[in-house]
Amino acid sequence: AVKGAVAGRVNGALWDLSRPLLEDCELQLLGFDSLEGRQVPAFQSQFQASGILRMMGVVFPGEREREEWEREQEEARKRDHRRIGKAQELFFFHDVSPGSCFFMPKGAHIYNTLTDFIKSEYRRRGFSEVVTPTLYSRSLWERSGHWEHYSENMFTVTCEPHTFALKPMNCPAHCVMFEQRVRSWRELPIRWADFGALHRNEHSGALGGLTRVRRFCQDDAHIFCTPEQLQEEITACLGFVRSVYRVFGFSFHCLLSTRPVPCLGEPALWDAAEQQLESSLKQFEEPWELNPGDGAFYGPKIDIQIRDALGRQHQCATIQLDFQLPIRFNLQYSGADGQMYRPIMIHRAVLGSLERMIAILAENFGGKWPFWLSPAQVMVVPVGGGSETYGQEVVCRLREAGFMADIDDDRGNTLNKKIRSAQLAQYNYIFVVGEKECASGTVSVRTRAGKQLGQKSLQDVMSSLTELRQTRSNQEEF
Repeated sequence: AVKGAVAGRVNGALWDLSRPLLEDCELQLLGFDSLEGRQVPAFQSQFQASGILRMMGVVFPGEREREEWEREQEEARKRDHRRIGKAQELFFFHDVSPGSCFFMPKGAHIYNTLTDFIKSEYRRRGFSEVVTPTLYSRSLWERSGHWEHYSENMFTVTCEPHTFALKPMNCPAHCVMFEQRVRSWRELPIRWADFGALHRNEHSGALGGLTRVRRFCQDDAHIFCTPEQLQEEITACLGFVRSVYRVFGFSFHCLLSTRPVPCLGEPALWDAAEQQLESSLKQFEEPWELNPGDGAFYGPKIDIQIRDALGRQHQCATIQLDFQLPIRFNLQYSGADGQMYRPIMIHRAVLGSLERMIAILAENFGGKWPFWLSPAQVMVVPVGGGSETYGQEVVCRLREAGFMADIDDDRGNTLNKKIRSAQLAQYNYIFVVGEKECASGTVSVRTRAGKQLGQKSLQDVMSSLTELRQTRSNQEEF
């Protein structure tokens, strides 16, 4: 298929897109999401270059394909999370803190609802939440190896004679927690979740809305387990991913990334770990493919790629084995035979960066948030002066029950205009209340799509809304 393709092979050889085509040649198109396509470098303009502009374009076999591509691009522009964020007053960025997002009340509601959702799933699955510092001494990063390999991406603070750095990840802190006392095999697996703020010094040219930021939070968790527990933990992690992505309606597939060259650790340990990951994927019964040599130097991993409503792929969830940090921190546990053993460490995230997930969800839903996640759930519209007091009572009851409800009591607008404004603002439901509803304790319900659900008692409606919220259903009618 030519949809979303790159010029990847020239005369049979993978081709660097920064090199010109100097002569007639045979050109083969590779999909961006294919294994070969990902191996083709696609460089952007150099950050420090002056007087140089590189332009990259696309070609199409015919007019029909070009028109289809243009329609897709227009739809993507309409769904751009930055446009939605501005229109719905969810978030913004400011030069006073480049790359760090300001979440306004409605955006904070989405942020907190996602966090509460994933925390509830953690509790169900035996994870314990921990809270760790944001600022650490340089000595910790030297011990973990990040200072040598990652320091240019870290924000540092110097307080003579000491140097500190804001954490770009949580794993070293969790290793420090593990080593605080002797651990027994009976305690394992230990599953720790951490929602602390992370900071990474991204190039200003690489920043882009919520998808690439400098300050972010992720549903970060680490599991310390025995080799015998590894496959069961991986299987549980995969099940966790599936249950969460089903809520959002995402389809996904997995990539098993195996050992690169060079790598750390014994070959036998890599072999066993890769076999266990492969076995877990086979039992998982979801689409997956092998991605040879693309694992981290400290362990193999499973990357999970989701597909959104526009057919675009995003990588959010990762299940990463780590053989290095337990060695660097000399982590040990006492086995049943009294001997000391090295635990296996699993890094895992389901949503990944909350900021990036909000961007993906905004574009996937086109700003039409499902009720349980929506920052604009109900708009109450009074009809007639005598119904305003009842309308306020309805809003109060909804807010007391934890719903995001507002009232449009502007007497200068017609009923139709108020309803249309609420629909454009993507309120899930509009409750029209007049003298009849006030007298009977009811509300007339219509959806943002314009479907009228009729007159219902307020108590019944609140029960239905509570069920929609608790089940995280994407349906609109009740």
